[in-house]
Formats: sequence, structure tokens, C-alpha cells
Amino acid sequence: MRRALKITGIVLSAIAVILMASALILPRVLTHGPMPEALAAMDSTASVTVSEGRPITFTPTDPTNTGVIIYPGALVEPRSYAPAAHAIADSGTFVAIVPMPFGVAILGGSLADDVISAHPEVATWIIAGHSLGGVMAARYAAEHPKAVDGLALWAAYPEGSIDLSSWTGATASIFATLDGLTTVQDIEASRVRLPPDTAFVEIDGGNHAYFGWYGKQSGDNQATITREEQQRIVVDGTLGVVRRVISNP
Repeated sequence: MRRALKITGIVLSAIAVILMASALILPRVLTHGPMPEALAAMDSTASVTVSEGRPITFTPTDPTNTGVIIYPGALVEPRSYAPAAHAIADSGTFVAIVPMPFGVAILGGSLADDVISAHPEVATWIIAGHSLGGVMAARYAAEHPKAVDGLALWAAYPEGSIDLSSWTGATASIFATLDGLTTVQDIEASRVRLPPDTAFVEIDGGNHAYFGWYGKQSGDNQATITREEQQRIVVDGTLGVVRRVISNP
């Protein structure tokens, strides 16, 4: 009996080690990005100070009292969104990219709470998210309607149980016509669950992967515009939400 218990303990310990190693290693193996352009955007400049922590923050030298929280797509390395974050911060808006547990936003949907509590100097918040990160950003807005005043969905839409149609926050749904993962049909179907004044920003010729800088993505289509052009539209669309929030305090 003792021998059996000892063998069982060894087996269970081995399984625990394997599971722990998988949890630590597999997300790194499977994670997309970042590309060199994203790493370059991690450098501080005269107008934006970048701090690589949890979260990754982009603090403007001349800040306003607004902030944007970005939830990454599933298994996308958070730094892959640094170029967009840096560009948004250049406008005077504080930005935080939130790394997710095991690279999956569904496991960290409430992490915006930590960002908000850590930065009392920011009075007004917008939450943004790409793909699954956008799904969880929409859920956060629905569950914390007074914590955020704006929502920017990047190739994303609220899950079926989430209805934001009566929410008063400024909202933008930014989508790409050649996205192989979040299709135009998906976006159209989501309209009824978003506020009636939602700005739908169509990126003609864009795809799913060009919302970040992490290379190609399985199941996606080939874009017919450059990543730089798509990024410009994503940033402008997100800043449109920031401007609406500022103009309607």
C-alpha cells in the first residue's frame, strides 16, 4: 500500500510539473509576434515614456486626463500592439497594454480594474481590444458601465450574451473587409448589441493580423493594403472614441 501511494504521489507530482511547464512554455511557443517594428515602438521618445511591465504603459510627456486600456488578441504577444499604443499616446492619451494570463483575455477580463486603480491621475477611460481581447473589452464595458466611458473594438464584437445597445459610452467597431477570422458578416450581426450611435469604421482591404505587428495568422486572408495604412486607420478610429469622450464629459 505504501509503495502504491508513493508511486501515485510520484505520478501526480510529474503530472503537476508537466502541467506547470506547459502553462509557462506553451503560450510562449504559440504566441504571435512581436515584429521588429513593434519592438522599435517600445523605445521611449521625447513625447512618450514607455515602461515595460505588467501592464506595458505609454505615458505622454504632455498628458490629458484620458487613458486607453488595450486587451490583446488571443496568444498575441502584447508588445505587438506597441506601434498603435505609441501613436495613441502621442496624442496626449495615456495607454496601457494588458498582458493576459497564458495569453488569453478570457482569463483576465477584469484586469482593467488594476490599471484604473493604479492611475488615479486619469479621470476618463476607454477600453479597447483586438479579437478575443475585444470580446472581453466589450464584456468589461457591460459589467462596469461607469468605470469606462468608451469602447473601441478592433476586429471584435460582443459575445451573444452581452447587450450594449442601451449603453451611453462612445463606441467604435473597427473592422477589415478581408479579415478571415472576424468577418464583415460577424460585424453586421453585432450591430443590434452595440449602441445605436456606434461608429463603424471599415478598413477596405485590411485583414485580422494587421491590427497588430505579429506577422501572419492562420485562417486570415491576404491584405491588399499595407500594415502601416491599416494601423493608421485603427489609431484614428480609436482616437475618434477618445475625442467623443472628451467632448461629452
